[in-house]
Amino acid sequence: MAIDYIHSDFEDAEPPSITSLKHTYPHQEFIDHGNVSNAVCDPRGFEFLVHDLAYQFLNHSSMSPNLLLNKVAREISYSKKGVTVMTEDGSIFQARYAIVSVSLGVLQSNLISFKPELPKWKRRAVNGFNMGNFTKIFLKFPTKFWPSNTAGSEFFLYAHENRGYYPTWQNLENVLPGSNILLVTVTGDESKRIDKLADETIREEAMVALRKMFGNGIPDPEQILVPRWLSNRLFRGSYSNWPVGYKQSNHKQLKDPVGPIFFTGEHTSTKYLGFADGAYCAGLCNFFFFFVSI
Repeated sequence: MAIDYIHSDFEDAEPPSITSLKHTYPHQEFIDHGNVSNAVCDPRGFEFLVHDLAYQFLNHSSMSPNLLLNKVAREISYSKKGVTVMTEDGSIFQARYAIVSVSLGVLQSNLISFKPELPKWKRRAVNGFNMGNFTKIFLKFPTKFWPSNTAGSEFFLYAHENRGYYPTWQNLENVLPGSNILLVTVTGDESKRIDKLADETIREEAMVALRKMFGNGIPDPEQILVPRWLSNRLFRGSYSNWPVGYKQSNHKQLKDPVGPIFFTGEHTSTKYLGFADGAYCAGLCNFFFFFVSI
């Protein structure tokens, strides 16, 4: 089960019984860019990509009036005359058109209400797609007790009767020497379960698995970091996954505009679904479609 997991759930964030073989395999991302995953340890963080793109059109000599931070959209009203967006703090913005780039998970939640309600075909397309859950748990130890710096030792697997129970472990010594950090990944139902647990409970469960592999003499971790994308109302999950039975025509409707509202995001990308470059390419295509349409 652990071997099957790393070839399916570890990529798609959901088990193969849920994932569409027709629309997911082979991954176009791997075909175009190679089937090698490299850890990027840039101290600037992943957000640097966003900042670099923003520098292309924002005035950074002073705060650009085109960029408003800490504004959470809660209501989007639309008609033939245009769009009105109301934010959580009561601010109101009006425009002829709007581009909605929130995650699929947010679209499926009640964070943003549309007035009038989105048409049935759109709601069916949104709710029929899947938002996967992928949780990376980082554990920092006082000393290293696992094998590293040898060929094939970056990952080790833990087999458990429950699918996805702390299955995939990655030692970060090859990319962060001396860090003494292990990364364990959980997905699917286990990710949903763990998202609700306290850090201490997660630490205890993870250590039971580790001690079954390396013995009772290993030390406890000094620190633990558990990102909770599912419970974060601004994300509601990690990335989308194409489920069995979801048609190509449904996916087209997922990105089709509704009146003056256009939709984009990684979930609208057919080619690089679930990846950051999928979000980027979907944005470029959407902007082109947007300007052609208007």
